[in-house]
Amino acid sequence: MDILLTGSVAYDYLMTFPGYFKEQILPERLASISLSFLVESMSKQRGGIAPNIAYSMALLGARPRVMATVGEDFSDYRQWLESKGVDTSLMKVVPGEFTASFFATTDQSSAQIASFYPGAMAHSSTQSLKELDEKPDLVIVSPSAPDAMMKFPAECRELGIPYLYDPSQQVLRLDGSELARDMDGAQFLFCNDYEFGLISKKTGWDLNQILRHVKALAITRGRDGADLYVNGDSVRIPTVPEREIVDPTGVGDAFRGGFLAGYARGFDWKLCGEIGSLAAVYCLEKKGTQSHSYSLGEFVERFREHFDDQGKLDSLLKS
Repeated sequence: MDILLTGSVAYDYLMTFPGYFKEQILPERLASISLSFLVESMSKQRGGIAPNIAYSMALLGARPRVMATVGEDFSDYRQWLESKGVDTSLMKVVPGEFTASFFATTDQSSAQIASFYPGAMAHSSTQSLKELDEKPDLVIVSPSAPDAMMKFPAECRELGIPYLYDPSQQVLRLDGSELARDMDGAQFLFCNDYEFGLISKKTGWDLNQILRHVKALAITRGRDGADLYVNGDSVRIPTVPEREIVDPTGVGDAFRGGFLAGYARGFDWKLCGEIGSLAAVYCLEKKGTQSHSYSLGEFVERFREHFDDQGKLDSLLKS
């Protein structure tokens, strides 16, 4: 199955401050605040929702394509993704721009000061599904520039391409009519439980009403696993016990990647969700959104410690 992902591509610059921000702030001087923090560590991580999802898909034997706009500093990142099995041929370099970048400094109390520079991501809507040589079997619409997030669902509807709608962080930027329009006719809606509450509040639709507009709904619930709603049925997907908790960043993206890798092979909804659950915990156990890795044999062995795939995952081992 040809799955095309759209969404943000970014570098994450993560720093730690060995003190407390609150001790450096003078409330009476907020109008002229000027602070510089000497950090003790910094790491540069590959990030962005579309490549995060694609990375987990590729680990599981899929060959996803990513369509996005990136900066002139993207060459090393491109080589990394290609080496892992992600097709980057539709990742367009915007001259004179940096790849979107997230800068975050965290103190000893986990308080965080951060900035996000959209860079090349601001040009996402210059790309078009209408320019593709062949229509993909499924398009993933994940957070990027707001105008691109509205453009791609509209093109999917016009071209008759099934799409997965994943507004995530951009739920805050989208109003109820925009969410309702782009959910209507979507193959899937993916969100976490808090985002589901916001979507419901903004659209005025409850669970049953949303299910009249999308074929399938997946709601991730952190430690409580995930719920899948398909064809009038609901399936609870439990979490896989972690060996250690290192970093929750990107866990939802890994869940989506695992789910889609299963979907691409025609697995049933429950099995897709269980694959997503294990893919997510692998991400949780490493720092960074693309630091986890495993062989297909290791994945299947650990999967069978918690779930019964009835031998269906043998097809992964033959990839």
